[in-house]
Amino acid sequence: MGNSPAAAAMAEGATPTDAKAPRTERGRRTLRKLLDAAAEEFGEKGFHEASVSSITRRAGMALGSFYTYFDSKDALFRALVADMSEKVRTSARSALSAEMSALEIERAALAAFLRFAAEHKEIYRIIDEAEFVDPASYRDHYETIAARIADRLGAGAAAGELRDDLGELEAWAVMGMNVFVGLRYVVWGDKQGLSADAVAAGVNRLLAEGVLRR
Repeated sequence: MGNSPAAAAMAEGATPTDAKAPRTERGRRTLRKLLDAAAEEFGEKGFHEASVSSITRRAGMALGSFYTYFDSKDALFRALVADMSEKVRTSARSALSAEMSALEIERAALAAFLRFAAEHKEIYRIIDEAEFVDPASYRDHYETIAARIADRLGAGAAAGELRDDLGELEAWAVMGMNVFVGLRYVVWGDKQGLSADAVAAGVNRLLAEGVLRR
């Protein structure tokens, strides 16, 4: 989700690695349109069936203009993975506040991710394809998210709220739960009618209480 150099803060007008830096506000808006169109195209068709011409049509721009921003479809895909990782980060961060306890932070971060994934279901297909299209981007995506969770767990331990022996293993375990409950209850659909907050509360209870009968 440190952040990858590729995960540039588009909201602040920065440019992801693999994209050629626009010099104007209009250029930054066009780049944003390209990334949004690419998310739709790759999400619907997958990397190999997607085409630059279709992406530019979706973005409402001429095919030749694509190369003002990217050298290839591969470069666009890498930039898109980084851009989506950055969006996951900012969606979680916007849901957090300083007065939250460590467990409240994990619940709020997961609920924010689930709401984001509900609006951008294509993220699962795109990130899954990155494992084969660009393994470095795939690994960076998950390593960065796990590092952020590990930082939060460490902060909770420092505040005396969580165990002081939590680290990378626990961070990856928490991330694994978050990813797969998103797949089950957001991407595949929830026949039980559980909201993002209800799913996040269930995972939060598991973190707090474990699975042993007390």
